[in-house]
Amino acid sequence: MSLMHKSFTIDEHYLNSLPFPAIVMNQDGQVINLGKLAEQLFDFSATTIKEHTTSFIHENLLRQLSLETFQAILQNNDSTYINQIQLKTYTNEEITTALLAKPFTEQGEHFVLMMFMLPELMINAVSSSSTLVDLKQGLDSTFMTVTLDHDGFILECNNEFLKTSQWTPKRVIGKTFWQLFPENRENEKITNTIWRNLNNGHTWQGEIEKVTKTGQPYWVLLTAIPTFNLETNEQQFLLIEKDITKSKTIQHQLEKIAYIDTETGLMNAHRLEKVISNMIEDERNFSFVYLSIDKFYTLKELHDQHIDQSLIVEFTNRIKMYFQDSTMARINENDFVVITPLSEWFIQGFLSYLQQHPIYNSNVAVPISISGGITRYPEDQTTFSQLMKASIATITTVREAGGDKVVSLSKATHKALNRKSLIEKRLLQALDQKNLKVLYQPQIDVNTGKITAVEALVRWEDEVIGVVSPDELIPIAEETGLINNIGSFMLEKACEQALIWKKAGLDLKVSINSSVREFRDKNMAKSILGTLAKTGCPASLIQIEITEKFALEAEAATFITQQMRKLENEGISFILDDFGTGYGSFRYMQILPIDTLKIDKAFTSSLLKSEKTQKLMHGMVQLGKSMELKVVAEGVETAEQADLLTTYGCDAIQGYYISKPIHAEDIEALLVK
Repeated sequence: MSLMHKSFTIDEHYLNSLPFPAIVMNQDGQVINLGKLAEQLFDFSATTIKEHTTSFIHENLLRQLSLETFQAILQNNDSTYINQIQLKTYTNEEITTALLAKPFTEQGEHFVLMMFMLPELMINAVSSSSTLVDLKQGLDSTFMTVTLDHDGFILECNNEFLKTSQWTPKRVIGKTFWQLFPENRENEKITNTIWRNLNNGHTWQGEIEKVTKTGQPYWVLLTAIPTFNLETNEQQFLLIEKDITKSKTIQHQLEKIAYIDTETGLMNAHRLEKVISNMIEDERNFSFVYLSIDKFYTLKELHDQHIDQSLIVEFTNRIKMYFQDSTMARINENDFVVITPLSEWFIQGFLSYLQQHPIYNSNVAVPISISGGITRYPEDQTTFSQLMKASIATITTVREAGGDKVVSLSKATHKALNRKSLIEKRLLQALDQKNLKVLYQPQIDVNTGKITAVEALVRWEDEVIGVVSPDELIPIAEETGLINNIGSFMLEKACEQALIWKKAGLDLKVSINSSVREFRDKNMAKSILGTLAKTGCPASLIQIEITEKFALEAEAATFITQQMRKLENEGISFILDDFGTGYGSFRYMQILPIDTLKIDKAFTSSLLKSEKTQKLMHGMVQLGKSMELKVVAEGVETAEQADLLTTYGCDAIQGYYISKPIHAEDIEALLVK
């Protein structure tokens, strides 16, 4: 039988890994699992204990502990340590041992992990017992043991410890517990935790780095146990260690592959995030310096094909030389991060340092310019994600101003980032509480003058933030992945409203905007059809608007095209939105199931001002017509625009000339009017 407890499994394998005899008992006092050392200790096998569980436990453990003590152990959240109890083996041999009992719960049932503390100093009056001598020898040949007094001074250690640590008994006796470990912040933190646990009467187990007499590092799986010397009547502590240096070395090699940039030797973004998280946890102040090489790809084109590698290596060397004793990482091909306590003026001096120490390619200096952003923790931002976003925002501002500067986070950028962070947080709540609103903008058929369709548009006015425009909301939603949630919300509302209008005798199609991110989910079509079935809305009433960027990606992704065709077969139609502003490829118009072209409002707004725009729009309308597509022009604000578009052959128009986005009930009033 095996039991899951937190991050490990308490089974025979786990019990066998412990450096002392151990068993697992259920809440009725029955032994349900035991390790090999426990089999040796009690001189029976797993088969024997199954046959004689009740009588053995009753006559041994429970008789020594008493039912009251056993129940108290079960109900205790912490470990229970018992200095000395007398037990008998299955062959009636007496044992004196200390006992550590750790209760745990699995699937509503209570269990106890019992560990019998029998290393050297615990083997007291019965040390001549043949069974215990075997156990002692087994521990000595497998584990390192160190005994400490109540102040942490080393009293005794075994040969395994001496062999691994390279100490001699004469030199190591009298050293302190803390002298066995490297002197660094991380180990100091762990050793203090171990010592605190021991003094509070608790055991500690975990992996930790130690050092030999000569300062060479090695790793152990350490079990630290509070004990009691029965002869001297003093508190002592026992360290039982298993050397895991080989496995730890392999682990470090794998981590190096996963966390180190092979070209520069710097850590990568994944490792940097862990390092930053630890620094934040330790409440250490620092500056997060993001450095990006400007026009990197242009530099590669101007020089030979190998410049990128030598350039990056040489640039890395200059970062290392200038920012000595700082933490450095390579985030992507031409972006680096330095974590440093150094002042702003010194950080900005890196640009001058680069000019004084140029990088050469074939004896020609490479003209490098750097855009950099400095974000301080905790004054500016307080998480790794926020530090990254703030730095990238700063660099974007620097590049817009021409680049080749390293600047701190500006007040305006800081304010914008804080607002963005607040929007992300409040948006989650708004989606949970369904606080988003849906407005509808009507389209008019130019031939009949009737409203035949409406576009569903999301609107959000938050009680804390105020009005959040779609231009601000949608990019944030796409960046955070919440666009999928908004899309689901909008689809459901559109379906419900389309059905209401249909039942009222109003045959209106409702279009919703969708992003390619949503359709990257291979279950998108299934989800849409599920919403239609749930609301009872006919598929023919729903239109999905996609952008040219969406269309270009869908053209290359077969599974997206397949989902679109599946929806088309069910009756849903697709509109190519913002036509004319995206990617200049018409191939997707052949491949994708597009029913309608919607010409972007940017063309409509300049229609009466430019003859070129008029010719361009006329051409786009004729293109759509030649492919048997319906053509809609959005952004129509005047009668003159509407008339001209009608002469071009547009099928429908949308814009403030007809109506701004309005509530569903206002659409009904407009229809009546």
